[in-house]
Amino acid sequence: MFNIFHNPHQPSMDDYYEPWTYDYQHLFNAPDGTDQPTAIPLSMVTGEPIDIEAGPNWDDDLGGSPIYAANDPNLKGVPDDQRHQLMAIERLVYFYFPRICNHCLNPSCVAACPSGALYKRGEDGIVLVDQQRCRAWRACVAACRYKKVFYNRHTGKSEKCILCFPRLETGQAPACFHSCVGRIRYLGVLLYDADQIETVAKRPDAELIDGHRDMILDPHAPTVIAAARANGVHDSVIESAQKSPVYQFVKVWKIALPPHIEYRTLPMLFYVPPLSPVMAMREDRSPHAPREENVTRSVTSTIDHVSQDLFHDIDQARVPMQFLANLFGAGHEGKVRYALAKQKAVRIYRRAITVGDVDMPKAERVLRDADCSPEQAEAIYRLTSLCTFDDRFVIPPMHREEAIEMMKDPHEHRQEAGFGFLSGPRRGL
Repeated sequence: MFNIFHNPHQPSMDDYYEPWTYDYQHLFNAPDGTDQPTAIPLSMVTGEPIDIEAGPNWDDDLGGSPIYAANDPNLKGVPDDQRHQLMAIERLVYFYFPRICNHCLNPSCVAACPSGALYKRGEDGIVLVDQQRCRAWRACVAACRYKKVFYNRHTGKSEKCILCFPRLETGQAPACFHSCVGRIRYLGVLLYDADQIETVAKRPDAELIDGHRDMILDPHAPTVIAAARANGVHDSVIESAQKSPVYQFVKVWKIALPPHIEYRTLPMLFYVPPLSPVMAMREDRSPHAPREENVTRSVTSTIDHVSQDLFHDIDQARVPMQFLANLFGAGHEGKVRYALAKQKAVRIYRRAITVGDVDMPKAERVLRDADCSPEQAEAIYRLTSLCTFDDRFVIPPMHREEAIEMMKDPHEHRQEAGFGFLSGPRRGL
């Protein structure tokens, strides 16, 4: 209880680095000279010039690797030689991990909030902060293992990603999804059995991914459809779940994985592990020693034999396998290898179709070893390479009018939009 008034686990300036800005006026007011003027970084604490060594955004491009990235907990278990290769990656390629709030099934931020300001909406599962109930305890900042809740010192309230729910309520994709030039973001409905949350969270680390997938229900099953209707789920939502691209990636193809599921918050944001380019600095590009997982050993050995002249071995990628396993597999490589092997098999199969320098029987054998059929490979190819907005974003009607009826008269709510109240919250209230 004493931590409510003084939380000792709050992030400090050392965690985020000293905030800074730039002397932009120098760019306009610098005297004439032979050199291009530069904006000198200035500390936002002292106002004096500083030498930037690291920082949250600065570190995205490995500018502060010796300070922050070198201590990344995801490097646990990665051999020293692979650590060196990963630290030298800025000379070869950047590895980005786009992050928003996971809107978890078992959100730790909701459980930690003393004032009950954080909640998970029943109609769509979005985790939000009630700005009127927030009392700035900041327990959510310390509780979120993904560090997606921050404290706004100007308003005295905690804030986080809201999945652009005002856009979703009008049938539009969230801003980051809509504006993604790489078309790497997909949005869809997943029906799940909430009664299994506690049971799945108690599973060992090695069983968490399978348990998480078991919670996700088949929207085509008659029993699931009947149960959804009995719980007030509209047919339009069920139809959207049946067309959901996320369901295909996570449940059917099993190539999308949750980040750090060992935290047991059961995130509902999933990632497809990347087929990173080969490390040019490696001298030995032959396949590595046999893997630990029996299932993956047969997959990768066949794929590497067929494609050794076309594509590199999975273990030769610039991002070490153990690093990806720490991110997406709770430290276990099996699920990550499965996802990468299936992606590589699809790539070989498409090579056989479009280029023809791989025999089709060999390509089909590679698909079988990767637990993938030609029909599934074609579906993966089309949804990842030829997808449209309608393919990537399947947004159901929110039926907010029914949810609002539980709290107030819908006619009073008609003048409100977005965040649900007309004036900004006052600090401390």
